[in-house]
Amino acid sequence: MENIDYVKYTNYSDIEDIKRLNFIVECVQRLNSPSIKILDIGCGNGNISLALGALGYEVIGIDIDPMSIEMAKSRNVFSTVSFQVLDANSFAVQDVFDAIICSEVLEHLTKPKELTESIYKILKPGGVFVATVPNGYGPRELLITRTVQFLSKSGFDKIILTIKKALGYHAKTIQSSNEDLTHLQFFSFKAFHRLISESGFTLLSYRNSDFIERIFPYSLLTRRFKLLQRLDCAITDYLPKQFSCGFYTSWTKNKAA
Repeated sequence: MENIDYVKYTNYSDIEDIKRLNFIVECVQRLNSPSIKILDIGCGNGNISLALGALGYEVIGIDIDPMSIEMAKSRNVFSTVSFQVLDANSFAVQDVFDAIICSEVLEHLTKPKELTESIYKILKPGGVFVATVPNGYGPRELLITRTVQFLSKSGFDKIILTIKKALGYHAKTIQSSNEDLTHLQFFSFKAFHRLISESGFTLLSYRNSDFIERIFPYSLLTRRFKLLQRLDCAITDYLPKQFSCGFYTSWTKNKAA
């Protein structure tokens, strides 16, 4: 395939976001077909869908958040890419895809297994399911996400919001315009693997995400110096899974299922 700078069609600048996007693209490209139909579940503002669209793939991006879909549509320059406000569980069984992307979504769901089982039904045999989630017991979830959510539930939400705004952080992200990005699931790799494998999938590939580059106050430095982000993401590839802040995975249907 022609060497295309698909990152420029996204809002990504952080090295971890680009590393995750590269993993997703590589998994899709291994299908070795230009006529691939892709479903991007929880597409948010459309970054991944647009990157895949830049490579010539047919992509449907869906999300339950209308503001995110509106943003994605406003950025779309590809006739092969479309966006819809839709719940993945509402897709009919006859709608099938060569590749399904579910990136940083499962941790937000009360019943993630319902989604993975729906994905099994609409993935073609021989297709690829790419799923990424935070490590619920990794550095960032333990030191930042869980702590912030606990303090918010304990009545310190306004104080936390004020501090985050002062530091330049907002509820919305470049990934999604949804203001409610609460993590409801905290996966270990074992639990994450069990969730998807019990839905009928076999693991094809795995990669760690990053280590501590997004942990405050060190994140104040890494936001300014990309070299620190690159070092962090490179080092994490050699660390045990439990030290990674997230898991990148690709799957295919069990042959016996």
